[in-house]
Amino acid sequence: MVMINPNKIPVTILTGYLGAGKTTLLNRILTEKHNQKIAVIVNEYGEVGIDNQLVVNSDEEILEMNNGCICCTVRGDLIRILRTLLFSMKEGKVKFDRVLIETTGLADPAPVAQTFFMDELLSETFEVDSIITVVDCKHVTKHLDYHDEAQEQIAFADVIILNKTDLISEENLQELEGRIIQMNPTAKRLYGQNCNVELKDILGIHTFDINHKLEVDPHFLEDHHHHEHDDKVSSVAFRENRPLNLEKVNQWMSQLIQEKGEDLLRYKGILYIEGIENRLVFQGLHMLFSGRPDRKWKENETKVSELVFIGKDLNKKELEQQFKNCIEIEEIGGLKKRKPKFKEFD
Repeated sequence: MVMINPNKIPVTILTGYLGAGKTTLLNRILTEKHNQKIAVIVNEYGEVGIDNQLVVNSDEEILEMNNGCICCTVRGDLIRILRTLLFSMKEGKVKFDRVLIETTGLADPAPVAQTFFMDELLSETFEVDSIITVVDCKHVTKHLDYHDEAQEQIAFADVIILNKTDLISEENLQELEGRIIQMNPTAKRLYGQNCNVELKDILGIHTFDINHKLEVDPHFLEDHHHHEHDDKVSSVAFRENRPLNLEKVNQWMSQLIQEKGEDLLRYKGILYIEGIENRLVFQGLHMLFSGRPDRKWKENETKVSELVFIGKDLNKKELEQQFKNCIEIEEIGGLKKRKPKFKEFD
């Protein structure tokens, strides 16, 4: 039986491989009525923070961690952010009832949870409520075959959300479920499309059991962690404040998906398109790609396109040139103006 300490702040760790639907679930949590203030920590692998911009407008405290994986290179940042939250709460500057951590899709959730046991202050103040793993039913089989992180996320989960069930057959879903049960027979399984699950099934459920985690990872409470990402996987990010040509963007993405789709683990962005007063959000993984109008650009907001690609064997210079070709060209007196030199995000 899991022991509950009502004096501690509950922490939900939200994980899942790239493109599984974590941000969709996060937005669902933030928009539904639960009468709780949530401090949200969003971690992204790439240097451009897109997910933080895709989180719905809310009164929640949302903090961003970029340019590294929360389970290794920026784990110290997580400790500092949590300590800062506690200090701000004691000073009366912020108020929150629980913490929700959305990890990068390449994170191993074990060392994230370990943080709350190895740091004395955090251990006294916080309590891990549950680890929620979102699974992309369409692509997870391939991810499980080739990426250790996808296996770790399922093996360490307390709740597994089998998302995008509408994209596979019932037979394939049963096969996937059988494989997941072999990896983690004790996790609660939920099913949905666009992560349309009940919040009562994922928040305040107190399913994190330290003894069970030690069975999964006997070294869980040892203060060391060596998590190496596939050295073929990298991220490439761009930022541009000149408007893009929508037709050229569509042509570029269609060609890129055809040529490189299998190696594109995740790609996403906020686009500033010539002649359109709304932001354009695009997201994709492998061969699946979608774009949609978002909110209008605010009056005093800097209009800027930000894109990030996470994938295998990415050719940075080639992607840079392709993106440069999408910048809208101004016409002066019927003549096309030469594009200014492209500046990569730094």
